[in-house]
Amino acid sequence: MREQLKKFAQFTALSSLLVLSACGGNQAAGDEEGESSGGAVKADIGVISYISGPGAAYGEAITNGLKLAQEEINGKGEVEINLVIEDSAGKQDQALTAAQKLMNSENVTGIIGPTLSTEMNVVGPEADLNGVPIMGTSTTAEGIPQIGDYVFRNSLPEALAIPASIDKAIEKYDAKKVAILYGNDDVFTKSGFDTMKKAAEEKGLEILTIETFQKGQSDYNAQLTKIKGLKPDLILASALYNEGAVIMDQARKMGIDVPFVGGNGFNSPEVINIAGDAANGLIVATPWYGEKEDDKVKEFVGKYEEEYGKKPDQFAAQAYDALYIMAEALKNAGEADRDALRDALAEINGFNGILGEFSFDEEGDVVMEPTVLVIEGGAFKEFN
Repeated sequence: MREQLKKFAQFTALSSLLVLSACGGNQAAGDEEGESSGGAVKADIGVISYISGPGAAYGEAITNGLKLAQEEINGKGEVEINLVIEDSAGKQDQALTAAQKLMNSENVTGIIGPTLSTEMNVVGPEADLNGVPIMGTSTTAEGIPQIGDYVFRNSLPEALAIPASIDKAIEKYDAKKVAILYGNDDVFTKSGFDTMKKAAEEKGLEILTIETFQKGQSDYNAQLTKIKGLKPDLILASALYNEGAVIMDQARKMGIDVPFVGGNGFNSPEVINIAGDAANGLIVATPWYGEKEDDKVKEFVGKYEEEYGKKPDQFAAQAYDALYIMAEALKNAGEADRDALRDALAEINGFNGILGEFSFDEEGDVVMEPTVLVIEGGAFKEFN
């Protein structure tokens, strides 16, 4: 039944494409799909990214990382990738519309994105039904690769990252009591909270209180006043960088000086830009550390800074590696075919990127080790 639905969806997408083609297309004459003059595998890779709106820094970093990788990959001559970028604005309906547009183009062999797990929860099933391989580079909520056989991610899931951060914090500060604060109106931050709560319970920590907030909230006085009175050893916070930075700023101004353990949404220099010194003491786990003594990392950071005038963050790095993973799979597949790309992605094992050694497990999820960082003196540093 599932295969019949997929074939029907693919037929519908092709029918839509034929209607569009009757109105004219932009494909050059003689430029057959999957071929190029140099013999390289040629493919359009769709991108759904959070480019406009309050979380645009995520989308900017992701598209910057992709474009840098694209230039390098195409320059090597084995694979030629054309990026077809669509803006989701961080909204489910807009992400789904963008995905449908990309899937209705037979030239689009695979998709990277969307940015948020909330978006992937509606886009992933559609991609899987249509037989279009899709890879999230920043979708860290639980259950993303389990959406379907065509759904992958190279972003370190919070189920691996958050426990690693909490372990380090317990070890460093001999923590026994925690308060938890999370955004309850977003799949991503809610999933982070679930992981934090589970990890805290498994590690025998006393949870003093669980406080919630919503996206766009500007006043956290009530939640932080309660937390301050309970005197936790750590504050576990699952938030996107906008709200997270404001929370830390207000907490420090109230005299709360205990360390914060953040979810993946905190992994951006924007936290430091917004919160300033108040960001000091934030602990996060990430696959990306830009100061790592590694030639690949140094080369990437140098090129990124030269091109964009700023240091790359985790989201740029994950997107950069993601396109290289796509390119490796296209090369191994030997053609720009959706099913062949899906099968080649599933076989990626021991890929050596700027994030370190990476593999997909049998469900299309991440196999790699996180690095735990802390913000000190206005910069991310390894947390020892």
